Amino acid sequence: MAVRSEREQVVLVTGAANGIGAAIAELAVARGHRVMLTDVDEVAVVSRAGSLGSRAAACVLDIRSPEGWTRAFEAAEADFGRVDVLVNNAGITHTGVTRDLRSRHHRDIVEVNLLGTITGVCAALERMTAQGHGHIINICSMTSFLPLPGYATYCASKYGLRAFHHSVAIEERDGPLDFTIIHPPSTRTGMLEQEMADPSCAIAFAEKSYAPQRIAQAVVDAIATKPVEVVFPPLAGRVQRIAGVFPRLMRRVLPLAEARGLRRRERLLPHPATDR
Repeated sequence: MAVRSEREQVVLVTGAANGIGAAIAELAVARGHRVMLTDVDEVAVVSRAGSLGSRAAACVLDIRSPEGWTRAFEAAEADFGRVDVLVNNAGITHTGVTRDLRSRHHRDIVEVNLLGTITGVCAALERMTAQGHGHIINICSMTSFLPLPGYATYCASKYGLRAFHHSVAIEERDGPLDFTIIHPPSTRTGMLEQEMADPSCAIAFAEKSYAPQRIAQAVVDAIATKPVEVVFPPLAGRVQRIAGVFPRLMRRVLPLAEARGLRRRERLLPHPATDR
């Protein structure tokens, strides 16, 4: 089988209307890829694709829907002939500590972040194996290593996604597909703005946040280099990955990080002018 150059890849990106997904799509097009942008927000994703020119197209996709995945792959194949790379980026959160969230909030997080991604991977496995090549890139989170207060179900969905990803990669080790998982830290997207409004998510502000373009660079680089796993920041992320396996240490350290996040969040909040 001939090896395709980086410039010939067809990439399907989920959650591509805004944030990290939009940045991935923009950079992928800039590097010469053709991109099928998908998102649950049809108006926004069509507009985003339109701004990227003829190498981009759009399709509405609720990643929880198997039928939606079939339509998305068919749309990409109709426009571009195939899908070489799937970037599973779509995800959600509901802010609040566990006891304050409603059961539907917990279900939403798991159904989108975990089950929706699983549905997409299963759709890709069948089609990519049949065509004899493919690369599945799952955008996970540094929370897949760390049990963070204010993010219990979100962390659980990401812990589960990492386990699923690596299990599938091992199952498919003799097949024609490549697998990469990427773990962004706190990223300056609409989700971070949502977290800013809720002090229970203050730990998100304990460390430096990244621009979505920085995460997009790692994702688009991975199309060519095919790393097994990428953490952010490169050094501190490795330390966090190791520290996360020690729950007693986490119970001591993370409340300190949460307190630091509360202080930083307070400084970032807009404050009304004081009357003189």
